[in-house]
Amino acid sequence: MRAREALTSAATLASYSAGLQVLFWVLTFILNGYTLRYVSKETIGVVNVRLMLLYSTVVFLAREAFRKACLNVGVERKWPQIINLLWLTVPLGVFWALLMVWVWLNLVAIPDPAVIPHYEVGVVAFGLSAVVELLVEPMWVLAQVHMLVSVKVIAESLAMAVKCVLTVVCITLVPHWGLYVFSLAQLLYSFTLLVCYLLYFMKFIGSREAQRKSFPLTSLTDLLPKPLPRQHVIDLQLAKLTWTFYKQSLLKQILTEGERYVMTFLNVLNFGEQGIYDIVNNLGSLVARFLFLPIEESFYIFFANVLERGKDPRHQREEDVRLAALVLKMLLKMVFLIGITISVFGYSYSQLALDIYGGPWLSSGPGPGLLRCYCVYVLLLAVNGVTECFTFAAMSNQEVSRYNFVMLALSLSFLGLSYCLTWWQGAIGFILANCMNMGLRITHSLWYISRYFRSTEHRPLSGLQLATPLLLVYLTSGVVTVISQAALCCDQGLFFRSLHVLFGAICLLAVAVAIVSTEPKLVQFIRAHFLSRDKTEIVKWE
Repeated sequence: MRAREALTSAATLASYSAGLQVLFWVLTFILNGYTLRYVSKETIGVVNVRLMLLYSTVVFLAREAFRKACLNVGVERKWPQIINLLWLTVPLGVFWALLMVWVWLNLVAIPDPAVIPHYEVGVVAFGLSAVVELLVEPMWVLAQVHMLVSVKVIAESLAMAVKCVLTVVCITLVPHWGLYVFSLAQLLYSFTLLVCYLLYFMKFIGSREAQRKSFPLTSLTDLLPKPLPRQHVIDLQLAKLTWTFYKQSLLKQILTEGERYVMTFLNVLNFGEQGIYDIVNNLGSLVARFLFLPIEESFYIFFANVLERGKDPRHQREEDVRLAALVLKMLLKMVFLIGITISVFGYSYSQLALDIYGGPWLSSGPGPGLLRCYCVYVLLLAVNGVTECFTFAAMSNQEVSRYNFVMLALSLSFLGLSYCLTWWQGAIGFILANCMNMGLRITHSLWYISRYFRSTEHRPLSGLQLATPLLLVYLTSGVVTVISQAALCCDQGLFFRSLHVLFGAICLLAVAVAIVSTEPKLVQFIRAHFLSRDKTEIVKWE
């Protein structure tokens, strides 16, 4: 029963999170499209690459390891100790913010003040916003563990909406403010997030719903760090696990944002080229952000609930192991099909998408080639997200520590590949380096999963096998859309563009019919876990 409840909660959380990510992307998509008309591509490059890299670095290094450790249900929950541990993210964030601000102001190339003024203010503002957001961390973990989905949806949606509205108003009325606009919007986002969480917990703590969920806090002051008589201030076992994840998070950040670090510190692209790369990256990674990432985060919680970390599956409950294997198989098949679909259709519709979004200056340069390569990279992202999600939930602490050395080797090779391939192929080199490293990470995770289930009858990796008729439909669709793109797109007028879209829609419909026909269990899984409102029917697909 515990395993099935965890599956229900994970699926619900993934559904809401995916919806939230869709909203974020739509708002960001509209915002970027609008700002293209008012600010230079150099400004977009500085904000979306340089300053957002500073912000994401501070936030990731300060909280990622704590989140992974404190969401692990395998440890005994002593909430006063856990809350004390989570508050360490704030001083850690202050340290990283001060260090990164100094680096950004002294060790990297400063933009020309005549072209991009107020750079120093932007650096300080984005560092400060990261620290403010870390104040939310104890409340965020409590909300995730107790499945308080509404607070995340409300807080992050409202914060993003406020940020977008302020940005649009300011760049329309006072575009000469430059980085002042984006700095103010980023600070307002973090403060709105903090206020929303505080207001929610002020209302929630002590309510009937809190009692029904056996919420461990009785007053808002319980959220504050405090000394604990006759026991350790923090859970030492959890702190040790956090340190293990922390060493890994340093390496994972390099792998995740490696191309931006190369851009920032090695100046392989100018700010205008960085702006174009960022626009293409945002378009190409939209599915990874609003679909794959919520699935990875939510089902990591599921696997951590169902499986005992580092324990042989033969020594765990058979029902739990079976359910974990079935869910892993269905998730692999689902994201694999999504990734293949994007790769097949992305090649023929990249130029049209960029032309609609940014006009000829975006679709006539290196943009279409970048987006086509990114569509292939999305396929690798899809598989890696699910396989690493399971691997990190099942690994023992010692295995996680050993994997840190693998991540170190991947990080170093990625940086070297990024520099060499970018020098050779320009911005496409970043995507090629990402593909190579993602392939190596997938190989390791597949090896671990295969070895994990070797002693059982379960073979979840069979989710990566597709039926021959479905492969033929994909091949036919790819050929048809490539011919359509060459003959009809994109400089022959609206009528021919519409025909190109129509051919794509017909092929996509054929792929959907083929999936429904050849993968009925997958369809039932998606219906039960992501589309059904009746969660009592959630395991019928088995």
